[in-house]
Amino acid sequence: MPRVDADLKLDFKDVLVRPKRSSLKSRAEVDLKRTFTFRNSKQTYTGIPIIVANMDTVGTFEMAVVMAKHAMFTAIHKHYSLEEWKLFAANHPECLEHVAASSGSGQNDLKKLTSILEAIPAIKYICLDVANGYSEYFVEFVKSVRALYPHHTIMAGNVVTGEMVEELIISGADIIKVGIGPGSVCTTRIKTGVGYPQLSAVIECADSAHGLKGHIISDGGCNCPGDVAKAFGAGADFVMIGGMFAGHDQSAGDIIERNGKKMKLFYGMSSDTAMKKHAGGVADYRASEGKTVEVPYKGDVENTILDILGGLRSTCTYVGAAKLKELSKRTTFIRVTQQHNEVFS
Repeated sequence: MPRVDADLKLDFKDVLVRPKRSSLKSRAEVDLKRTFTFRNSKQTYTGIPIIVANMDTVGTFEMAVVMAKHAMFTAIHKHYSLEEWKLFAANHPECLEHVAASSGSGQNDLKKLTSILEAIPAIKYICLDVANGYSEYFVEFVKSVRALYPHHTIMAGNVVTGEMVEELIISGADIIKVGIGPGSVCTTRIKTGVGYPQLSAVIECADSAHGLKGHIISDGGCNCPGDVAKAFGAGADFVMIGGMFAGHDQSAGDIIERNGKKMKLFYGMSSDTAMKKHAGGVADYRASEGKTVEVPYKGDVENTILDILGGLRSTCTYVGAAKLKELSKRTTFIRVTQQHNEVFS
């Protein structure tokens, strides 16, 4: 018998953060850096916990160089060759503590990941990324990678429910990627009907992870700096962003002229575009679960970084959080029917 969970589930667009009395005089007083020690790897991380998604248009080496200057993180996409990795490591050793090497759950992916980690021991983060983190095969894969790399910090996902967060942490993952379908170029919810409103997913999954001394990444659904702040307010330890980082000089792809405007290509990693590029096409047993879009060219990513960090600092001052660490403790969400006035949109 199908059942309906009638409990209210919310997305970023359904809430605003209620302001509170604050003793902070300026945004400049807000400390956005966090320090975490991970449950399974026992590694310690310090930085601003915003991660560029491991998509091949944004999870680039060029992006990582700029992010590292701000102590921000990049999950590098899995399609770079070993030679390209070696060149990056030789030219930018200072970036290696702020990047993860990505892998799917296939044996070829694992072989490539192993070769990268052997060649560049300074890489300490692994991002194991599949569309559906609920398969028993993926759980076993996480266990096998943990056995191979006991001291590396493993990010794994994607899932949206507490019990699966717990299973992946117990299986060896340190940081669980939370999000099914909220991404700007993800069509999983349209093609499959599967998903979970992102704000509720983050609140519930953070609760499960923190009970086991694990951590979570809110992955997808952020359209503006306010959404990033809401994700942190909901209890996310890290926030992963794709679309907001698309269209920059540091994003992959050529600039396209369209009706006198400059554009850049951005696509989901389950899109026709990605599968044609990396797998020769969409296999006949599956559907494409991503779209390809042209986004306006935005120049240097530095401006977008400052916009996101400025918004986040401002949120903290509105609720009296002197550190990002305090934001979730000081956040009260209020349900709304309208986010902002759209008369001039």
